[in-house]
Amino acid sequence: MEPKKLLLLFLFFLFHSACHVILTAAIGVNYGTVADNLPPPSQVATFLKTKTTIDRVKIFDTNPDVLRAFANTGIAVTVTVGNGDFPPLAKLPAAQSWVADNILPFYPRTNINRIAVGNEILATSDKDLIAHLLPAMKALHSALNLANITAIQVSTPHSLGILAPNTGPPSQGQFRTGYDKILEYHRQTKSPFLVNPYPFFGLSPDTLNYATFRPNGGVFDNATGMNYTNMFDAQMDAVFSAMKKVGHEDVDLVVAETGWPSAGDPNQLGVSLENAVSYNGNLIRHVRSGKGTPLMPNRTFETYIFALFNENLKPTLSEQNYGLFKPDLDPVYDVVLCVSDTLRPSFFKNESVLTTKLLRVVVVLCVLTVRFIFI
Repeated sequence: MEPKKLLLLFLFFLFHSACHVILTAAIGVNYGTVADNLPPPSQVATFLKTKTTIDRVKIFDTNPDVLRAFANTGIAVTVTVGNGDFPPLAKLPAAQSWVADNILPFYPRTNINRIAVGNEILATSDKDLIAHLLPAMKALHSALNLANITAIQVSTPHSLGILAPNTGPPSQGQFRTGYDKILEYHRQTKSPFLVNPYPFFGLSPDTLNYATFRPNGGVFDNATGMNYTNMFDAQMDAVFSAMKKVGHEDVDLVVAETGWPSAGDPNQLGVSLENAVSYNGNLIRHVRSGKGTPLMPNRTFETYIFALFNENLKPTLSEQNYGLFKPDLDPVYDVVLCVSDTLRPSFFKNESVLTTKLLRVVVVLCVLTVRFIFI
């Protein structure tokens, strides 16, 4: 092949790779409202649209005020059917009624992209909820299709309690029981498997650096020859290994929740502003890098940080302090999600434009190369 054609081909792949990293590493937030001091939803929607790079939110209900507030913003919204509300939806007529009441009045003006059926149902150990979970997901999917809506996915978030007890490396990850049926549903409907990895909950006194993406020696997996330098990758690969063991490694993975508290009870392990900045900031950079994980290289994961706000009515001090923002919309700390420099501490100001600068450099290189070849 001629040198000029090789150069053009190289620039094409460079541009494609840059766009892939920038456009597919979607970062969202969980917008919880267990508080009595939060701004109105309309103000929240405007703030996210104009002052941040956040382009998707996940809410824990179908609050009509919130859904109306996000109309015409383009921000993708995942809505949730509460744990106590979804069992009756296992029957199609009830699912159709729910869609008519909670989706049709708002969609498509509000960009509802997903319905989460319950939250961490397996962790409840409630046999009735577990028995109705998959039938409710299927019925809601059918109800959407009957309403001629094909762009809204139906899924359910899982804690890592779905994995069998395992103190070994990620390659040993396996599900407890029954997940092949849920994964087959996801394969058939082209919907993602939602997981809530929280390195904070896997923390021990000697794994703080490993959990917060700081330099550390890593954890070696003898079965794969992979060295893990952060717990997030290890948790995601443990889920992937479990999916592979039941033959469904092709199903997409979405991080529905992950986060770190910035304050908590005295002497609570790992709770600090510094650790929250390290975990969430490094997580976002890691996801945006397109590096993927040792077992899922070159992949990006749609990722929802928990949470948008500190919520003062949560039961414990640490639960009240997962927020990226205070109720007055000032940042608790910055993790490169704000657009305006006025909202950001000075030591983060240069990082928010890195991906934009990267894309600009690649575009300029492509233009110069094309001019060189054809002029």
